[in-house]
Amino acid sequence: MAAQTRSWAAIRRAASVAILAGLLQGSLSSSAASADGTLTLRGSAAPGAENTGTILSPRALQEIAGVEAEIDRTEAQAIERLAGPPGNQIQQIELLGKLMLYDKQLSVNRNEACAFCHTPETGFTGPVSELNRTTASYPGSVRTRFSNRKPQSHAYAPLSPVLHYNPGQGDLVGGNFWDMRATGRRLGNPAAEQAEGPPTNPVEMGLPDIACAVYRASQRPYRALFESVWGPQAFALAWPRDVELVCARPGPPLAGAPMPVQLSPLDRGRASVTFDQMAQSIAGYEASAEVTQFTSKYDAVLSGKAQFTTQEKAGYELFRGKAQCNACHRDGGPGEDPLFTDFTASNIGTPANPRLPYYAEKQPDSLGYVANPAGSSFVDRGVGDFLTEAHLLSQPSPVDQRWVKLAPDNQARIQVPTLRNVDKRPYPSFVKAYMHNGYFTSLKSIVHFYNTRDVLPRCQPHDVGEGTTCWPAPESTENMNKSRVGRLGLSDAEEDAIVSFMQTLTDGFMPVEGRIVSPAIR
Repeated sequence: MAAQTRSWAAIRRAASVAILAGLLQGSLSSSAASADGTLTLRGSAAPGAENTGTILSPRALQEIAGVEAEIDRTEAQAIERLAGPPGNQIQQIELLGKLMLYDKQLSVNRNEACAFCHTPETGFTGPVSELNRTTASYPGSVRTRFSNRKPQSHAYAPLSPVLHYNPGQGDLVGGNFWDMRATGRRLGNPAAEQAEGPPTNPVEMGLPDIACAVYRASQRPYRALFESVWGPQAFALAWPRDVELVCARPGPPLAGAPMPVQLSPLDRGRASVTFDQMAQSIAGYEASAEVTQFTSKYDAVLSGKAQFTTQEKAGYELFRGKAQCNACHRDGGPGEDPLFTDFTASNIGTPANPRLPYYAEKQPDSLGYVANPAGSSFVDRGVGDFLTEAHLLSQPSPVDQRWVKLAPDNQARIQVPTLRNVDKRPYPSFVKAYMHNGYFTSLKSIVHFYNTRDVLPRCQPHDVGEGTTCWPAPESTENMNKSRVGRLGLSDAEEDAIVSFMQTLTDGFMPVEGRIVSPAIR
């Protein structure tokens, strides 16, 4: 693992800004970074101000180029496996899913794979330290478009149940995405329905039609394996002559033409089925042992192959007791895997993140698309937005109309994420972003927030004590969790102990030739 970590860092250091400039094909403005190499914006992306474009620093551009190089390397290795694919159908599906996750051709400008936001080195969440530290969200295939949320990890996501309402506890439970909008009700698999969101999300992969994803896949090296697994009918469509041109125009589609690829009704149905099968393949890979591993130190302790340090043990006891973390980030019960989430949603009062470029996306871009009509007044209302179909950048699952009445009780609630791999990073100084909007950039700050949200005063503008001696107001106080968050009475040492325990949830601490080694020395 040490060699892999050194390789990852070396690739990033060696990647040049010039490489990325070619990848972006001129869609990003020339850099105008500050002296320390941080990201800057034209104007300000903070609530209360608008701007016309995001300018990424040389540091960010160089790091992105390194990530792209690593994606290309991983894809090439996966393509090599097509020469002798596994004989087992499940493993074939996993291979297909991996190939599609690392395939940049499935984005409108052929420049962004799913893996751009989800790499193994970071626990399958955002792999660009500088973006995590600054914008929190990531640019899409149209590189001037940014989402309103940070990338969510897709590791362990396939273990989420199909979204359902539990009347006993008064909660919606399950689904994927921060707002649960990949319900799994149609395909019986939330992870598969989640995989159907990014391809046609205008701020992500940006295709104008799901048929474009099918067409692009039909041109890829894995076509024969896909047809072997899912049937020869998968790509047997009569494509219109202008399909290349249509699929090269970023979504959303023009008004009045929601499916711009002109297909016969039969071929449209076939394309829809093949798109579902592509998504099921991706979910199959995400559920594989390569992604959803259960190989952390915590798992080794459970199996009697390792022991917690004194601090880790104290942190676990606080996690399950005084800090009340285990109420939502469950470590399992009878018949349960320790997934460190209960798959419900909660509003913990996270402040708005003024670094999100999304606040500035009020004006039409060069293609006339407006990502955020609300501009600086945008408030992310999470599950409530999904139930009322407001501010949705993609809609992979239909809303069950019987749930619309639940919207008031779900405004501003965000799905409880798994804590597995919460601290996984390729090198110690790598910055990770946390919570749905990436406001936090350290585990310590999150624990301190849970502990003191309702104890410390509200910050004044530009307060130097933000995150230490004061907190900004919540983005929304609707349905805010006040029973388990805000006033925990933890000491500084107890906060550190909880962080130490959460660091034991990083996959990669596993048996090697009869001994247990950590990810850092494997």
